[in-house]
Amino acid sequence: KADFLEFLNDGRLRFSKQSVVYKSHKTGKVDSIPAPELSAAQWRRVCVGHGIKLATSTGHVYRYDGFKDTDFEKISAFFKSNYKVELAEKDMCVKGWNWGTAKFTGSLLSFDVNDSPVFEIPLASVSQCATGKNEVTVEFHQNDDAEVSLMEVRFYVPPNTGDDGSDPVEAFAQNVLSKADVIQATGDAVCIFKELQCLTPRGRYDIRIYPTFLHLHGKTFDYKIPYTTVLRLFLLPHKDQRQMFFVISLDPPIKQGQTRYHFLILLFSKDEELSLALNMSEDEVEKRYEGKLSKNMSGPLFEIVSRVMKALVNRKITVPGNFQGHSGSQCITCAYKASSGLLYPLERGFIYVHKPPVHLRFEEISCVNFARGTTTTRSFDFEIETKQNNQYTFSNIEREEYGKLFDFVNAKKLNIKNRGFKEGMKGAEGYSDSDEDQHDAYLERMKEEGKIREEGDGSDESEGDSDESFNPGEEDDDVPEEYDSNASVSDSEADDGDSEEESKKKKPEKKPKKVVKEKKERKPRKEVIYKKVKDPGAPKRPMSAYMLWLNGNRERIKSENPGISVTEISKKAGEMWKQLSKDRKEVPAFSIIFTEFHGAQNILVCEYVNMQNVKKNRASALE
Repeated sequence: KADFLEFLNDGRLRFSKQSVVYKSHKTGKVDSIPAPELSAAQWRRVCVGHGIKLATSTGHVYRYDGFKDTDFEKISAFFKSNYKVELAEKDMCVKGWNWGTAKFTGSLLSFDVNDSPVFEIPLASVSQCATGKNEVTVEFHQNDDAEVSLMEVRFYVPPNTGDDGSDPVEAFAQNVLSKADVIQATGDAVCIFKELQCLTPRGRYDIRIYPTFLHLHGKTFDYKIPYTTVLRLFLLPHKDQRQMFFVISLDPPIKQGQTRYHFLILLFSKDEELSLALNMSEDEVEKRYEGKLSKNMSGPLFEIVSRVMKALVNRKITVPGNFQGHSGSQCITCAYKASSGLLYPLERGFIYVHKPPVHLRFEEISCVNFARGTTTTRSFDFEIETKQNNQYTFSNIEREEYGKLFDFVNAKKLNIKNRGFKEGMKGAEGYSDSDEDQHDAYLERMKEEGKIREEGDGSDESEGDSDESFNPGEEDDDVPEEYDSNASVSDSEADDGDSEEESKKKKPEKKPKKVVKEKKERKPRKEVIYKKVKDPGAPKRPMSAYMLWLNGNRERIKSENPGISVTEISKKAGEMWKQLSKDRKEVPAFSIIFTEFHGAQNILVCEYVNMQNVKKNRASALE
């Protein structure tokens, strides 16, 4: 296991008699160095442990880290016997000096002090090179796996004192640009595609195809992408069958400010045609591309772009396999994070487009999980966990896609986290095919009430109609409506009205006896009668102001009207009460004096005392 220091990717390094092979765990990219091309090897101490630097006869330099001190003897012996190359030990300069000599060796910039390297810069990692007065600024691609990344290094170049008249700053910059694959645009473009719709990064771009890189030119930004950074190419049909996605996977990604784009996504219409002529002679095209391209090409735009990219990048184009969803398309509509997109099950992985794009290979997937949707039972979630403990959740997938997706995952022998639970739900009665699969308390209560109504239809409808089924196609049906006067009657009313109703009915097939029978089968409701028991010791309700006034003035009314009857006393008192002023009615006519308290029964007995008596003898009342 080793670290590729250019991008700090974990991987596995294998030495064989024929070649040195390194495979990255992150990208799956394989670097193979044939044994005959290996020209030099160095063993040196790095910040943690030891590392190996390998140089080839073609000018490429490879560096691997993560070895132990005890590995030197074993690796050195293997190199001597199989590669005929001596593994030389090289010491690094650790003086801390910042003044030295810059040496360009192949695609590597080495900063040396007294012929000992201080640090080395792989020029393939350079994203930009800018010059100033006696100064050169080298910018790098950002490393996504590192929390802190080195973004630029500035070199001070002293002014030239020679007689050749060349500018040392420009010479330094040209050496960097000539070895950096990403920047320099030399010669004419092979072809140019005008105003292509790009979803990531969003906008309309002109794409210039060069022999070693492609150049995206937009209104605001320019991107130069070397073909060595292209990992994979995808050609994916849209679900509407009228558009096509062309996806370019990049590592390292292109950068726009603080945003990095690992995928370049182009959108094409199937109806768009193009005629293209390459800026090369027919013999040159045949010699360089070996029949993969021709001088003049015509056809759908997406086919021409994919054909050109395949020939220049020299990588296969990945298309969807045999998977077909419920609607017949090769993708599944779903949502990832906050955006809706399309998930494509491929032969060796999954890819989601388009915001944000996600590509997951089967070899980096730990397990998958089918989960119930959080908002409705008409959808489910598809969760993918990777071996790096990252989780991707694709939500709001239609329930009809469950069987197709489950069969696909099962056929690819992926580890299904909840396999036992899902296999029991597979098929036509699979993952929540209807809302009835989930217990609904309200629905169950409605069903029970419906059964009760069906059992009691004889009493709720008129006599003779409950035994017949309702047939919408028959015009002679005589079914009483809910609003009819005879639609609902009590038991006693139905018994008394049997003879009258039978005389009015004209249909002989109606049998009122069955109605009576069904009435008897209906179970009466159980009623619980609560009897209120009055406590004889409880206090009475307080009397109103009028009654208090009447009790205090009854004798006076009798004395002023001798021989008056009881009813006339009440009538006379009412007339007198109406004549009283509001202030007189509001004056308290009584006071309450507590006389008894029954502690066991929590009853307070009080006595009303006339205020006139209280005024006469206040001291007695207070006692």
